[in-house]
Amino acid sequence: MPHLQDQLDQITTRTRTLVQPERLAIGERSIEELFSTGIEQRMLSVGATAPAFSLPDFSGKLVRSSDLLALGPLVVNFFRGRWCPYCITELEAWRDLYPALRERGALVVGISPQTQRQSDFTAAQHNIPFPMLTDAGCRVAGQFGLVWTLPDYLRRYYLGILVNIPFINGDDSWKLPLPATYVLGPGGKILYAEAHADFRVRPEPEDVLRHLPAFARSE
Repeated sequence: MPHLQDQLDQITTRTRTLVQPERLAIGERSIEELFSTGIEQRMLSVGATAPAFSLPDFSGKLVRSSDLLALGPLVVNFFRGRWCPYCITELEAWRDLYPALRERGALVVGISPQTQRQSDFTAAQHNIPFPMLTDAGCRVAGQFGLVWTLPDYLRRYYLGILVNIPFINGDDSWKLPLPATYVLGPGGKILYAEAHADFRVRPEPEDVLRHLPAFARSE
C-alpha cells in the first residue's frame, strides 16, 4: 500500500500544474496565516482527557464516544469535508486499514462539520465502513482546540471554485476544523494526537496504529 503522504503529495503536484499561480498564492497565504496563530500548540495533546461527545451519524442516530470507548481504543479523525481531496484520500486510507484496526480491537470514527446528508454521500461514494459523524458548528472540534474561521478572502476563493462551505455545512459560520487524528484510550485519555495547519500534511495511519494500547481485543 503506498504511503498516504505520497498520495497527498501527488494531489499537491497535480494542483500546482492545473491552478494559476495567483490562486495557489491564496492557499499558501491562508496556511501561513493559520500556522502563525499558534493553533497547533493549542490543540488537546497527549496525556489530556478528551471531551466526551455525542454526535449523529448520517442516519441521525447518536453515536457516543463513551459507548465506543467501552468496546476498546478509539481513533478519531477530524476532517474538513467531502469537498477536500486530501481528506477523502485520508479517509480511504483508514477504510483500507479498517480490518487491521478491528483486529487490534479498536474502532474509528470520522468527524466533520458537514451535514448528515453530505456524510451519507461520503460513506456511500467511498465505501467508508465506520461512522461518519456530523459536528454541527464544529462544537466538538472546538473542544479539542481545532477550530478556525475562514477569512473573507478565503471565503471568496472557495466560492469562486464552487466550494460552498455554508451549504455543505448547513450554517453560515465558515468554521472548519484542522484535519486531526487522535487515539483515545480508557476514560478518553489521549494516547496520540497530530494535526497540522497545512491541510496537505497528514499522519500515516500505519504509524497511528502503533499507538493503540496493548489491551485491545483478546478473544
